[in-house]
Parts: sequence; C-alpha cells; structure tokens
Amino acid sequence: DTLEKCVQGMAAALTHRGPDDAGSWFDPSAGVAFGHRRLSVIDLSPAGHQPMSSASERLVIAFNGEIYSFPDIRRALTREGVTFRGHSDTEVILEAFDRWGIDKTLEQMIGMFAIALWDREAAELTLIRDRLGIKPLYWGKINNTLLFGSELKALTAFPHWQPALNRDAIASFLRHNYIPGPHSIYRGIEKLPPGSYLTYRQGSQPQIHQYWDFHKVATAGTQSMSAADAENALDELLRDAVQRRMVADVPLGALLSGGIDSSLVTALMQAQSDRPVRTYSVGFQEQQFNEAPFAAKIAAHLGTEHTELYVEPDHSLEVIPNLAHWYDEPFADSSQIPTLLVCELTRKHVTVALSGDGGDELFAGYNRYVYGENVWRRFNQIPAPLQKPLLSAIGHTPQGLLDNLARLLPQKSRPNQLGHKAHKVADGLRRGDPDALYRQLLTHWDDPELMVPGSREPKGALWDPQYQQLVPNFTERMQFFDTIMYLPDDILTKVDRASMAVSLEARVPLLDHRVVEFAWQLPLHLKLHDGRSKILLRRVLDRYVPSPLIDRPKMGFGVPLDSWLRGPLRDWAESLLGEARLSEQGILDPKPVREKWQSHLRGKNWSHALWDVLMLQAWLDRSPWRL
Repeated sequence: DTLEKCVQGMAAALTHRGPDDAGSWFDPSAGVAFGHRRLSVIDLSPAGHQPMSSASERLVIAFNGEIYSFPDIRRALTREGVTFRGHSDTEVILEAFDRWGIDKTLEQMIGMFAIALWDREAAELTLIRDRLGIKPLYWGKINNTLLFGSELKALTAFPHWQPALNRDAIASFLRHNYIPGPHSIYRGIEKLPPGSYLTYRQGSQPQIHQYWDFHKVATAGTQSMSAADAENALDELLRDAVQRRMVADVPLGALLSGGIDSSLVTALMQAQSDRPVRTYSVGFQEQQFNEAPFAAKIAAHLGTEHTELYVEPDHSLEVIPNLAHWYDEPFADSSQIPTLLVCELTRKHVTVALSGDGGDELFAGYNRYVYGENVWRRFNQIPAPLQKPLLSAIGHTPQGLLDNLARLLPQKSRPNQLGHKAHKVADGLRRGDPDALYRQLLTHWDDPELMVPGSREPKGALWDPQYQQLVPNFTERMQFFDTIMYLPDDILTKVDRASMAVSLEARVPLLDHRVVEFAWQLPLHLKLHDGRSKILLRRVLDRYVPSPLIDRPKMGFGVPLDSWLRGPLRDWAESLLGEARLSEQGILDPKPVREKWQSHLRGKNWSHALWDVLMLQAWLDRSPWRL
C-alpha cells in the first residue's frame, strides 16, 4: 500500500505534464512501482493508457515523449506476426523492446523520449533518454531505493527523502546560468546523459551505457558534396523530419519568432499541409526586443493562421514568481519568460507545437561562432610584445566609454553592450587558449568557487584538453560544447519546462538525430562563411520565403531585464538580495552580490549575473533543501 501511495504522490506532482490520464503499476514482490501522467496526443483511447504491459507480460513501460518512426516500426513488427491492441506509439516500442531487445529497438527510434522499462524475467530496470536530451530524466539512489522521474518535483514528493543542497552545482550554475549535467541541485541526484540508458538490478550498482555517441558523430569527418546537393539533401531530410512531427490526434501549431529556424519549420509545415498552419508569437512594446512584426510578415507570406500577443510588462512580471516552481532547480536563462508566455498563448488553441530550436548549434548561428574564431585569429596576428599592453588598455577602459564609442559605428554593425563584451574577450584572451576565450564568453560570474564558499566547481568537458585534438577547429569545437551542454541543459530544459507547465507538447524537428548527423558531415563553409551564419539553412529557406523578410541581425529571444530590475522588479529583487538574508543563508558571499546590485542600480548593466542570483534565491524560497 505504501509503495503504491508513494508512486501515486510522485506522479501527481507531474499532473501539469499529463493532465489527461493517470496510472500506476506496482509489483510488491519485486519492490517495483511505476507512476505515469498522460498528455494524450496519439491514440486518445484507453488503449494508450500507461503504465503498459507487453502482450507477453514480460515488460512494463512508463514513457514520456513521442516516437515519430513508430509507423515504420509497427509495419516491421506486423510482418513478424506481432498483433496490436491499439494505435499508440507506446505499444509499438514496447513490443519492439520485447521482440528485438533494447539496442536494436533504439536504433529504429526517431523521437524524443524518457523511458522506464521493467523486465520481470530478468528483474532489471532500464531507464532510457533520447539522443539529444530533449526530454528530461532524473535519477538517484536514496538509501536503498532507486528513484527516477521527469522532473525533480516527482523525486521531492518521495516521502522518505530529505533533499540536500549540492553546493558544487551552485558554483557551476553561477558560471553558466544553468546546472550542467549530469549534476543536479541535489546531492545524489543526477540527469541521465543524452543518448544513454541505465540498467539496474537490486543489489548491484547502476550501469550507464551510451547507445548514441555524439563524439563519434562530431569526429566522423565531412562528406564531400556540392552546395546544391547539400541543399537538396537538407531540404528533403527536413521535410521528412517536419512531416513526421505533424502526426497527432489533437490540434497542432508552430511557435514562430520570425527568425531563420522557426520560419523554416513553419514553411515546411505549410508546404505539407492542406490547410493554413496555426502560428503563434509574442511581441513586446520595447522595440529592441520585439520580433513580432517580422513573424507577422512571414506568416502573411506563408498564409498561416497567425495569432500574436503583445505582452504588457505586468503580465511578464506575473510569471516571474512561479519560475522557480516550474524549473525545479536554479535556472536563469531570462528567455524563459517569453518562452513561457508564448507557450501559454499557444496552449489556448492547440496541444502540440513545433519549434525551431537546435538550428543555432547545428548550423553555427550564434554570434560567438561568428566572432570567436575571428577575434582569436586576429589577436594572434598582433606582435607578441604588444598583446599584453593592448589587453591591459581594454581592461582599464570603462565599459561605458566603450559603449559610447560603439555609437559612432553605423547602426547595422553596432555591437550591443560593446564594453561588457570587450572586457569579457580581453579576459579570455589573457588566458592564452581559445577554449578559455569560449569559457569566458559564456561565464556569468568569474570566480564561482569564491562566490559559493566551500564549493568545488565540477570541471567538465570545457576544461578537457583532449577536445582540442578531437575537434581541432575552434568554431566547430564551440558548436560541439554547445551541443553537449548548452543545448540539453539550457535551451531544451527551457522549452520543456515552459511548454509542460501549460501542458503543451513542443516538438523540435531540427533536432531529429538524422539532421544532427547530416549537419556534422557538412564542411564548415556551408554553415559559416565571411561572417554569415547558417548558410545552408538560409539557402533551403530561400526556396520558401524571400530573403529580404529574413535578412536582419540576430536578436535572441529576450526581455528588457536591465530596466525591469531598476523599475518594476526593484523591490522584489531587493528583498531577495538583502545582505542580512544572504548572510543568514550561508550559501553565497554577500559582498560581490551587493556590489553588482548597487552598480546595476547606478546604471551599469549586470542584469544577467544578477538574474542568476535572483533565480537561485527564488528557488531556495520555494523548494525543499537542507545544507
């Protein structure tokens, strides 16, 4: 009875992820229990109910996600004599696991998934996460119990566990604005790495196996093909990836920001749809953050049924107190705010939405790729005796003065926050190695271990010199690091939690693993050339949307955080950043936090660094933890 109650309580904590159905299964003799919450998308009938047992009764599955290749797998199994009760992808992969085993089935699976599988005969549990980490999967051993779940909420609902804070993860968080896997905010709880599965039998140690190795994908070498052939091949592959993600027994739409990636996904949807695709975007009154007019023009060109919401600052501010609840561990990418708002708008109309995430990592879209290699190369052309004095001069020039100098440049080539960026770059170059420059470009707080007394920041892949040999090109190495860290732990975490908070399923066709493998076979000049990024994606998009509608500087999906912190959010921030409060908690050193806050109020922009601390503080307020 207690086992069943525990698992039902854990599943109830995830009701937002699956409001349509609930189920639990337990085997008291084996001490195993599964709980499931369902967002019904394919086969809405009871035949899709989970947890589900295989026809042979040997396997039991609880599964979150979608398998887009399930019709192919089903046909192959039918040819082998397997019969099916319903039409869900869950039943198909369950019978495939039963018949073909784990590895062969995973090879056939195109999709996003977090899976728990219990094998009654072998008395073995298997936990599986999709190749890119689109769906989350947390696990850990608490006393003698192995716990797992889609969010930390499910684990903290386990009554026999008192979660203890992982100080080392907080140091990592202050560098990145997210907690890089496999670590989590709690000691003893980990994220299962993308592309891997874990096996566990009572009495032995959990084993993690890599079934899809991104290192191999990234180091397999490039294929020689003409730009025209590459363009045709990518168009065909993306059409298939998008079409597979348009299968649903519920209403479907697209998140359209008006950038290259979301415009291409929308264009490929519309090209394969017999009625106008429903598209959604959010706009802001503040011009420098507003992409809505661009999205509206693309929607008009493609003939979609477009809905836009102009967000009033008050509405944005309303969601902020709940961010810590939805993200479950400190998470401070401030585009979580517009992402949550666009998901909220979209869910009023549809249950599934396609999104353009992944294009930047795969096709070299981030600004850091454009100027990282450039800065490094040019700096090394400067005679060695002049390098140190130059860096010292930049470091001693006030950021405000550099910002004013930037205003002398033509608007189109004027960098945002030149002063802040120049200081960051100078810091990175001073360390004398391109990977240090990359680390510096993404670092929020320079000495996170000093910020969190008693912590040791986990030094992962970013500090590992072997990658300079494995991926020798600096730009490709930045793409590589972003794909193994920033993509799963920031971008995909942001989209998963924001969409699931409102029970919306977000699908990401650009992260179909076949697209990822194809992108890494392309020579770099088809992605980035002469300061122009995403070259091949643009060429495919040109087939559907005239380039003048797309050609403009990259904006990012932001909110006016710096002015909000001096204005409507000031009291809230002050209450979380008070010196007495920080001292009493004993987690952060109050001095640097107070210095940055005062400096920000005087007009300097420290919004990103402060947002990290604010999201940590808000999380500490809302969540169970002990030191």
